[in-house]
Amino acid sequence: MANFGPIPPKPPLIDSSFDASTDDVQRRDAVRGMRTLKDSVKRDLDVLEKFLANPECARLPALSTNAPYLISVWKEVITAPPPVTAIWSTFSETGKVLHPRKRGLPKEVGVKVDVVADGGRCWVRVNTTKNSRMLAEFREIDSYLTDSDEDEDETDLGPSLAQTVFDNSILRMGRSLLAAAHENPVPGTNDIPEVTLRLTRLDPSPHDPKDHDDRIARTIEELRAMGIDVQLGEREDGLLCEPPDDTAHRPHISYPTTHINLDLSILIALVSDLTHAALPSSLEDADARFTPGAEYVEWKKKRIAMLKNDAVSPADSEIGESTETDFVKRPSRALVTQVLQEMNKGLLDDMSERLAAAAGPIEFWTTPEAKERCLQIVGKIGGPKERRRAEALFSDDAAAAELAYWDGSRFSRGFVPLLPIHLLPPGQPDDIQQPPTHADSGRSLSPFFRALARTCRDILRDETMPHPKSTPSPVGADHAAADTDEIQRATVTRANPRLTAHTVQSLLWGAVRGWTTLTANKTSIKALLKEMKAARNGALWDRSDGIVDAASTGQDVEDAAIWMVDPRSLAEGMRADFGAS
Repeated sequence: MANFGPIPPKPPLIDSSFDASTDDVQRRDAVRGMRTLKDSVKRDLDVLEKFLANPECARLPALSTNAPYLISVWKEVITAPPPVTAIWSTFSETGKVLHPRKRGLPKEVGVKVDVVADGGRCWVRVNTTKNSRMLAEFREIDSYLTDSDEDEDETDLGPSLAQTVFDNSILRMGRSLLAAAHENPVPGTNDIPEVTLRLTRLDPSPHDPKDHDDRIARTIEELRAMGIDVQLGEREDGLLCEPPDDTAHRPHISYPTTHINLDLSILIALVSDLTHAALPSSLEDADARFTPGAEYVEWKKKRIAMLKNDAVSPADSEIGESTETDFVKRPSRALVTQVLQEMNKGLLDDMSERLAAAAGPIEFWTTPEAKERCLQIVGKIGGPKERRRAEALFSDDAAAAELAYWDGSRFSRGFVPLLPIHLLPPGQPDDIQQPPTHADSGRSLSPFFRALARTCRDILRDETMPHPKSTPSPVGADHAAADTDEIQRATVTRANPRLTAHTVQSLLWGAVRGWTTLTANKTSIKALLKEMKAARNGALWDRSDGIVDAASTGQDVEDAAIWMVDPRSLAEGMRADFGAS
């Protein structure tokens, strides 16, 4: 129990970053309710140990313990289809959201589910009622029955407590579970969870005739007629040690779709000098390349002084500037790191290799908002070659754009079929627009796309706000020029200040189109996955219906929703040789 952890759901994601790590993007989370179960086991164990420590325990009345129930729940946890997402959850029969109980307030009424498994698709309820308890309940029901002759004579009696239809506590539990399941579909879908009721100590055919009653068997039959999976008895201990079925959890290989959605960060990377310039020969060469010259140092110091004195709003996170002067003469650590990553594997090299396996011609798309902001940023701080490439990305003259984009690059013309970049409609997709059922490849699309779209819409429904580090725009004629000259930070979402509105919007467009979104903003992706987990949409990350690649060794193939790469900042103006003839 101490080492139990769920199999983490695996989103259809390609991570081409230098420090690619699944655990970095999605940490292994504890199962909700696991701590409560451990605490209950510890309390029961303490009571048992105290009882057994008494020398007179053999003569004492039998100890009342919850151990049989706790053991049964634990057996269900370790044998349930993964991922197990919750233990001892409470759901409303009316669809109302139940909040955690607060001290001093009454507990909200709901239906208890002992184990939520298979990403929310499977509900398990354990019931330890014995035959003797059911027989006592039946005797109470029978006590309300009166002889038919007496009923005819005593016409003045009030309403009778006698049953008109067959019912008992187990049947009522089953109906409550089904009602709650219908009101609480699997997150991100309209699928109704399957309900399993394990009756550990109820026996329809007991050896002792005194424990027999036909109504026990009838109860089980009616539960199954409702659609409940009824399991009788404890799970055998031998089954608990059997290895899991590996075929249900084969590793998935994610491939990009033939339509690629580009966000702002990757547009910047595609025009960056780091992506196209000849690579340095060594670390020392990289340091020397980005050690600022005297002209740049003087300009930077004046700019820092202006930023401090005029309190001009800083730029967006993609182009943020420090207001400290002690670093100015040092090599840019960020740019040196990025060029070393480029030396390890180039962005365009990675794109070319992964897109070579595409099922058809490749098309690149982006949002008008990402295009506008890209041109604004590059026009402000990009070098001449970077500005030329940015303009070429969105040029109407295909032939001239191809020449302009690849001119001066270390890659040959058309190394990646990048141009032309198509524009999506402005704004957000309509709420009725949902991801398709199949991708361009013909494979069924992962349910992650629908969960991603749902999360993005939920985030965008909340109000947006200025970036927390933004300062009010200066007021007055003296600052008018500065106000229009600076690039304001992007608007962020109120749900998570780490997520900018245009980033979430780009991901939403990719999700509803069923396309792979290519991004160099790993921080935002991690924040978004966290939001998906918080919204219980993360339960849909894993799937067992992938299409097996016949050419591979039993690995499932699926279309990636997100493709992450390392960032490439605008670097041309930061080169030591910038401006040299």
